[in-house]
Amino acid sequence: MLTLASKLKREEGVRAGRTLAGSNDASHRVSIRDRLLIKEVAELESHLPSTCKVTFPDENKLHHFQLAISPDEGYYLGGKFQFEIEVPEAYNMVPPKVKCLTRIWHPNIAETGEICLSLLREHSIDGTGWAPTRTLKDVVWGLNSLFTDLLNFDDPLNIDAAEHHLRDKEDFRNKVQDFIKNYAR
Repeated sequence: MLTLASKLKREEGVRAGRTLAGSNDASHRVSIRDRLLIKEVAELESHLPSTCKVTFPDENKLHHFQLAISPDEGYYLGGKFQFEIEVPEAYNMVPPKVKCLTRIWHPNIAETGEICLSLLREHSIDGTGWAPTRTLKDVVWGLNSLFTDLLNFDDPLNIDAAEHHLRDKEDFRNKVQDFIKNYAR
């Protein structure tokens, strides 16, 4: 991450020392998205829930990272769930793209990894969707909450999981634990 911050400082130095001929080194340019991410990642790292860990496969690409969530209560206790987060160039006007990489039996996460979380919706009728005032911290806290207080059986993405919970809560718990044992360790 320091590399991207260094790149930003270098760009500012190049701009300040630009010759009158107007030389411009495009290879040192930092996008608006990346400028936002430098600030947001620092804030995120200092306000990360204790159940979460963020990793950057490439420190020069703050727009692509992974999130591991290890719930400390509820149905998903004992599991470790991996998410991939890709921040598009149009960020913060559009939300990050998030996919769950761990197979999971969850009413708001499809087995294929799609996630139903209102703040990740670009357009939302109820006003709870994405807005430019939201940050990566909101996304991480929202994903973490899918395992506790935002666990929603009334408006599911995975209808089978929600109906399973409605039919037999104990069998639902057992299936969640089977998924954790097989996919989320």
